[in-house]
Amino acid sequence: MLKKSDFYYDLPQELIAQEPLADRSSSRLLVLDKKSGEIKHSHFYNITDELHPGDVLILNDTKVIPARLYGCREDTGGAIEFLLLSKKSLNEWEVIVKPGKRAKPGRRFAFGNGELKAEVIDIVNDGNRIVRFEYEGVFENILQKLGEMPLPHYITHKLDDPDRYQTVYAKNDGSAAAPTAGLHFTPELLDKIEAMGVSIGYVTLHVGLGTFRPVKAENITDHKMHSEFYFLSSETANLINNAKKDGRRIISVGTTATRVLETVGASGFPLKESSGWTDIFIYPGKKFNVIDALITNFHLPESTLIMLVSALAGRDNIMNAYETAVREKYRFFSFGDAMFIH
Repeated sequence: MLKKSDFYYDLPQELIAQEPLADRSSSRLLVLDKKSGEIKHSHFYNITDELHPGDVLILNDTKVIPARLYGCREDTGGAIEFLLLSKKSLNEWEVIVKPGKRAKPGRRFAFGNGELKAEVIDIVNDGNRIVRFEYEGVFENILQKLGEMPLPHYITHKLDDPDRYQTVYAKNDGSAAAPTAGLHFTPELLDKIEAMGVSIGYVTLHVGLGTFRPVKAENITDHKMHSEFYFLSSETANLINNAKKDGRRIISVGTTATRVLETVGASGFPLKESSGWTDIFIYPGKKFNVIDALITNFHLPESTLIMLVSALAGRDNIMNAYETAVREKYRFFSFGDAMFIH
């Protein structure tokens, strides 16, 4: 049995990166050979040294929405915080509410000067609420005005520039968290990668907070993932199909892009255009059908993300790489350094 504690490592608080580096691509890069476990140290702007002409790089083009709203109860004025997780229909969203006891079905809340109102219509798993919003105009515009960037709980202060919590290629609104492996790329670096003969393709996975939910079950196979919406275009599917036929590498940027590819790839090749909801949970023992290599950040102890990278590179190799990163004072989590597993 794989235990949650098998994926624990000790992380000094000061190694949790609190803000992004001035230059996105200047973060450090730990390169891990998944077969030998061999480690080398580099910088992200040298990622081109690790890529080969013919490789296919797959990026998640989701865009983080200002998903945190502060408001009050219409009747009592009591303060409330909403965190938008996923859109269920035109005006209905699943949200995390704090404090939850104020948000019983039928309760109403107002945000801004009342230009956005919400009614709780249901309580779902984990105590999340389904709420129906009322507003005039375009919801996204109102959210831009009233909402805040939902930084992870371990980042303790506000960002001066909210765009630093977006990838430079973010396009499709819908995430409650950034696909952070992509934060290291600059437009110049992407141009350089394409110029060397690497193809770039895009998928979309709207990151919900389920990705970061702590694993509570000691037997990890008892953990239930939240569903997240994904889309794979026919263009990206064909890019991957052709590369696979030629034996070229598919390199996923981040665990979110990986989960799209492995969800669609579970039913075999050729991949086809596909969209839907995925709750795929990848842990050691699971086979990868699509990706050969992965660019990723350093993940929280005992998280589903450290389990995913352990499935790709082997638990012992990953735990050793993490211990090395702690010793070498790498920066961890969303604004931290990167790892290339090949």
